[in-house]
Amino acid sequence: MKRYLSILLCLLLAACASNPRLQEVRALAGDAPKLAGFSDLSQRFRDTYLREQPYLNAEAAQREEAIDRKRRDAYPDFVALHSAATTYLRALGDLAGGATFNYGDQVKQMAEGIKAWPDTGLTDRHVNAYAGLVRVLLRAATSREQDKAVQAMLREGYEPLQGTLDAMVTLLRYFNKNHDNEQRIVLGMLEVEIPYADAPRDRLLAALARSHQQEKLREYRLLGLRHTLAAQHIDALRERHAALYRGLDPLPATDAANALPPATLPATPPDAQPAIAKGAQP
Repeated sequence: MKRYLSILLCLLLAACASNPRLQEVRALAGDAPKLAGFSDLSQRFRDTYLREQPYLNAEAAQREEAIDRKRRDAYPDFVALHSAATTYLRALGDLAGGATFNYGDQVKQMAEGIKAWPDTGLTDRHVNAYAGLVRVLLRAATSREQDKAVQAMLREGYEPLQGTLDAMVTLLRYFNKNHDNEQRIVLGMLEVEIPYADAPRDRLLAALARSHQQEKLREYRLLGLRHTLAAQHIDALRERHAALYRGLDPLPATDAANALPPATLPATPPDAQPAIAKGAQP
């Protein structure tokens, strides 16, 4: 009997491994860590004022400090978006691999919800998508046949995940504009002040300032590339997730009659940038 059970288990594992959809889902879940770029850039956005402060005069520092409080208030919601997206992908991967979905405490914490931050481009539409994704995770079933369970989670989570990833891309555009504003403040101050350090006694100070200026130029150039790469990773995951959704088996007639076709989220036009809080000037 044990021999037959072992053979049956091997056959079941082989069937799971040979199912192309399950392989693609596991591959998609395996790329969830690529969303970490969004988390890192969210933290950098939160800490903008700490980097700007040495380059600001007193009046500008006071204005920027008020913006800093808003950034810090919004930051936990940005982290929640990243957490919901990665948890969903990990849960999909676990289902596709035959493991048990068990993120109860983490999902309960997410259920507290987030709110809209209009200045950043994070709207009620994105908040609703996040809430929908959390609902999918809360009711994720593991007792059904594996491929059907994966398909159900893909179908139920399609719009919520697409909306959550759209929120992340929208925020990255805002972070990038904030990055550009910080660059103008820091490099602008250095460009104005360095020429005044031309006295012989200030030669060392001028040399150090120019070296610092070059370091900042390299830092901002690399950060611009990081914003671009983070957005590309999210867009790639969105497309692969959409492709998996398009490849789902047709619903039975009784289920299809009650199912509404998902409305694909409209792409944000390149020229429709979110409103930005005006940054302080040096």
